[in-house]
Amino acid sequence: MQKVEVARLSVLSNSVLVTLKLIVGLMIGSVSVISEAIHSGMDLIAALIALFAVSVSSKPPDDEHQYGHGKVENVSGVIEALLIFVAAILIIKEAVAKIMTGAQVQTPFWGMIVMLFSAAVNWVISYLLMKTARETDSIALEADALHLRTDVYTSAGVAVGMLLLWVTDIQLFDPLIAIGVALLIIKAAYDLTIKAFFPLLDTSLPQEEEAEIREIIKGFEPKMVLNFHALRTRKAGDQRFIDLHLVVPQYYHIATTHQVCDDIEVEIKDKYPGAQVLIHVEPCQIGKDCKGCGEWGQCKIIQKRIDEQGFAPSETN
Repeated sequence: MQKVEVARLSVLSNSVLVTLKLIVGLMIGSVSVISEAIHSGMDLIAALIALFAVSVSSKPPDDEHQYGHGKVENVSGVIEALLIFVAAILIIKEAVAKIMTGAQVQTPFWGMIVMLFSAAVNWVISYLLMKTARETDSIALEADALHLRTDVYTSAGVAVGMLLLWVTDIQLFDPLIAIGVALLIIKAAYDLTIKAFFPLLDTSLPQEEEAEIREIIKGFEPKMVLNFHALRTRKAGDQRFIDLHLVVPQYYHIATTHQVCDDIEVEIKDKYPGAQVLIHVEPCQIGKDCKGCGEWGQCKIIQKRIDEQGFAPSETN
């Protein structure tokens, strides 16, 4: 499924679940079911934000946003994480109030049924969201998927609580499970905040990704590329930005050098579709870069030096 389509599906499913949970929670007087309605309400807001984010981030670069709109997804991820924190605080507040007042849950059976239904629906939607997020490298959809994945576990937990309450008639199960739900939500919010926020600071790509980029460039050594340095990377939404300095034999024609850069860009983009690669070319330094150069035998500069001086530059090192 496309990013916008699956985001719309998330909005629809969350709208239905919020309504259903709220009606049943108020009907039976269950704070844990109402807490799940609050959680789903936050999920609905998050789904709307995700829908907006993926719609905007898919737009091509323009005069005002020459690097694209990818960071909109990171901003939406941070907002969604903050919403999850708010939901957790509200749930804990309601649970503590119920413990203090000793309010009773009526007919927990219906609470259990709606929670099981919610868990099943959210498992399907979260699976579709995560699958699309991984295919498109969308942090906004991944954030939405994590919301719903958390909702699967918490809904299942509340269903178990309703079952225990139904069997034992111990009312304390309801608020205690609601607090447990809140703690799980806080953990998910923390993980999401870390993943969504740091790309806004232009942190480097993960070490494993940088290692793969280095291996791609090294694949052109020692014939076409002598070495490289000043590798810098960052990410905005699903877009990766990569720039580096490339040292090539100085006798290369500009067309040859340009083709080498194009070949490197193609291989990086094959590995990371949509990546923006900027390569600054530097000519080799005679003597310093001669050792290990795969073009030694064809270098006209070295051959001229040998003809004139009777020795190769590297022989003086």
